[in-house]
Amino acid sequence: MSDTRKFETIKVEVDDAVGRLTLNRPERLNAIGATMLRELAEAARWFDTRHDLRVVILSGAGRAFSAGADLKDSPLGQSAPASHKSWLARREGGQLGLRAADALENMHAVTIAQVHGYAVGGGVVLMAVCDLRVVADDASFFIPEIELGIPLAWGGIPRLVREIGPALTKELVMTCRRFTPDEAKSIGFVNRVVPPARLKDEVEKLAQQLTAMPSVPVAITKEHVNSVARAMSAGTTSFADGDVLLGSFGEEESRAAAAAYRGKTFGRKSPD
Repeated sequence: MSDTRKFETIKVEVDDAVGRLTLNRPERLNAIGATMLRELAEAARWFDTRHDLRVVILSGAGRAFSAGADLKDSPLGQSAPASHKSWLARREGGQLGLRAADALENMHAVTIAQVHGYAVGGGVVLMAVCDLRVVADDASFFIPEIELGIPLAWGGIPRLVREIGPALTKELVMTCRRFTPDEAKSIGFVNRVVPPARLKDEVEKLAQQLTAMPSVPVAITKEHVNSVARAMSAGTTSFADGDVLLGSFGEEESRAAAAAYRGKTFGRKSPD
């Protein structure tokens, strides 16, 4: 039985035990703005009310998974800081990414990232919140936040440390260099790398394999692994990363870096 809900920037549907969450701003390479962050958190809560749901596939419409944070929908994309807003309002905006990432990661269903094209910055964080990751072999990954003059937020640092370790997290975040699907698989960040033509079918096959398994031990295994991962990273926290991000917005160096970065392109067309 199919079930859907209308959103502005994403598409969601549930077909029996499998749900699909599609980032749906293809004209912007699925850049993630404030509206999308709010809708992602709401979609996660909506999926959790579907008690027969077992798997949710997260993908992007068009030619990219996600170009990351939408610079036009953040203080770095504006000509001046949003000083007309109260500190509490600005703080709420700064925390949206972390709250969306936490909501997606804490969903009851097993989540699979289906990744093609670009996965940039916040797009990489969205991959990290998913339980499993299947990517096309022509995908491209990088984390440009430091080049933009800001730290990686949305809980990205602790999640990457958990998935790939401290040294590689430092390298990929501090150098902003691109890395390939094969490298991502070699460091344990992705589960499978497949030709683009096979990506959707491979993810659907994996989803069916999961839904064919007994539901209780699968759910317990997800919670058990996540609990162990949290215990291994005890003492780390990302609760204030939105505050740190907001602090960076007002820095002249950060604003100059953001302006320079916006002149760059993602292939044929810049999302900024």
